[in-house]
Amino acid sequence: MAAAFSWIKAEPMGIRILPANCWIDPARPVDKALVTHGHADHARGGHGQTIATPQTLAIMQLRYQTEAGATPVAYGETIRLPGGVTATYQPAGHVLGSAQILLEHAGERVVITGDYKRRSDPTCPPFVPIPCDIFITEATFGLPIFHHPPIAEEMTKLLAARAASPDRCVLIGAYALGKAQRVIAELRLAGYAEPIYLHGALEKMCRLYEELGVGLGELRPIAGLPKAALQGQIALCPPSALNDRWSRRLPDPITAMASGWMRVRQRARQKNVELPLIISDHADWGELTRTITEVNPAETWITHGREDALLRWCELNQRKARALALIGYEDEDD
Repeated sequence: MAAAFSWIKAEPMGIRILPANCWIDPARPVDKALVTHGHADHARGGHGQTIATPQTLAIMQLRYQTEAGATPVAYGETIRLPGGVTATYQPAGHVLGSAQILLEHAGERVVITGDYKRRSDPTCPPFVPIPCDIFITEATFGLPIFHHPPIAEEMTKLLAARAASPDRCVLIGAYALGKAQRVIAELRLAGYAEPIYLHGALEKMCRLYEELGVGLGELRPIAGLPKAALQGQIALCPPSALNDRWSRRLPDPITAMASGWMRVRQRARQKNVELPLIISDHADWGELTRTITEVNPAETWITHGREDALLRWCELNQRKARALALIGYEDEDD
């Protein structure tokens, strides 16, 4: 008789499903990959077959030209894999198309969250807790110091900075997939109806979000505009462009950065950020621990992040847990 959960194995390059001969978010190309979402530390080109939500596949086609072998799976849909394994995709609440994957085999249930958050996000469906035997969770912000404030407070801070300096431009550093679109959508919810200006590197992903049904309001490219046209305006760019030569074409920009890492003041100072905006697409410490309690697995596996603190929390709360040593998982989106 096979040992419990011997059919799933954490290896350095990803989670391997042995009877199905496939991988979850592998760090290199494989014959068959189940992908949780489109960020580059989870998704890549070159797989023989890529199984993901239709939105993630569209994002991967834009970013990595992965049309060949694409197999769409809708939220709530269950597919059969070789070896008697089934996989069901459910929302993760991280970015558009992001999914948790419930694997079932021999009466055992394993959930791989990928990246996730528990806060509401107008650009993607919310996280769905799934009871399971093994819960494989991220821990990007797995330290008690990380508590993300309500995003409405960060929008109020942003709009107040704009109102206080009408001759300047507010320039927000935001990653191209997920963060930029969420900031725009939250600004619209806060009542900001004016055009929002985009660095060229953000335009294609924003347009794809709109094609996939996420309304972002009027967006305009920055390219070719005179400085005076951007006075009193809000613009978004990749974080790398915040303080480079490109930003000098803007009228005395207030540099802002949208990231969970803006909770750490030293990070904001290192990046010369004038207006830190604590906006994360990952669960914070309270959400990580609440989710484990809510899902109530027999065992928790912890990956890509601050694994030690969450592992210790599990031990103190009499929860069986282990830290995984996966490679290639970074904070590309935060």
